[in-house]
Amino acid sequence: MSKKLTVEEMGRMSVNQYRMADKLPLVVVLDNVRSQHNVGAVFRTADAMRIERVVLCGICCCPPNQEIHKTALGAEESVEWQYIKDTEDAVRALREEGYTVYSIEQAHNSVTLEEAAVKIQRGKGQGTKVAVVLGHEVFGVQQEVVDMCDACIEIPQYGTKHSMNVSVTAGIVMYRISEALRAVKELKS
Repeated sequence: MSKKLTVEEMGRMSVNQYRMADKLPLVVVLDNVRSQHNVGAVFRTADAMRIERVVLCGICCCPPNQEIHKTALGAEESVEWQYIKDTEDAVRALREEGYTVYSIEQAHNSVTLEEAAVKIQRGKGQGTKVAVVLGHEVFGVQQEVVDMCDACIEIPQYGTKHSMNVSVTAGIVMYRISEALRAVKELKS
């Protein structure tokens, strides 16, 4: 039988230690995500994966916010974030900073998440920096933003529904891309 670990046994970082620690070169951009709970969930997963930052755009609510905090459980205090009104401006800035920007969207000529992760892993030693854009719960990523991105990543789905919740999608994408980036770069504690 397995006994659950205590918080002390997990040896988690403090918020200050987290802020000082190396981060993965991964940025998550939220394009008009309306649900504060989805925003909070993205922060919490971003903390768990130790990514660089979250960029909130358009109608996204920003911390400090009680509804975000309910889901983020304080991750909005550890994860670096910024608000940029227009998602197009955020994508433009990230590309100027040397990021490969992927839209997470079902689109013609999209690549699977696994294909994108393998491509990222092959970028060893080339300063791989990745940004992913996730969109509105109903409308997805704006077409103008999709057009600006380097490629679209799609998560294969096998059921009757054509989409997943944005925070679930963000979690899957952050986990797989984080694993690919970890294969390229070892993080210091």
